[in-house]
Amino acid sequence: MQCPFCQHTDSRVLESRSAEAGQSVRRRRECLQCNRRFTTYERIEFVPIIVIKRNQDRELFDRSKLLKGVVTACEKTGLIAVQLETLVDDVEAELQQRAVKEVTSTELGESVLTKLKTLSEVAYVRFASVYRQFRGIRDFVDELNQMKESGSDRGHNNRSEHPEEPSMPPTTAYVASHSSQH
Repeated sequence: MQCPFCQHTDSRVLESRSAEAGQSVRRRRECLQCNRRFTTYERIEFVPIIVIKRNQDRELFDRSKLLKGVVTACEKTGLIAVQLETLVDDVEAELQQRAVKEVTSTELGESVLTKLKTLSEVAYVRFASVYRQFRGIRDFVDELNQMKESGSDRGHNNRSEHPEEPSMPPTTAYVASHSSQH
């Protein structure tokens, strides 16, 4: 393994451990030339997955890009990193199991939304707002009303499940009923 600091090709492994839910091996190495330490990951090489974007451009599936989007949507929701990693692992595993190695960004986004909906309604709406390109309050209201109609308002991360927070009345009904008057 080439040292990232001095480019010497000999190093020794100091420690190895399973990472990413058993999907990779993390190795701490020490360069035999400069004695600096660095980390490498060993993963199974999968057939690359191609994402077909809205404009029909094609790009390689980027796990870290998906994780970044999920992490952003989940900020301050109380979800922990392991849950987010697992969500992305599950999406990636589903993609790898498909016979066709191309996926549209729409299919990818819907897969993430399905999983987020069970973890956090707030994260779900945040992710949907970017993925579905919400243009204004009406888009949020429509999405919240769809969630309410589908019965997902009994899902996770509702105010009633957090006794340490003051109880507040739901605002979706207020927004929906008052926004139609303008």
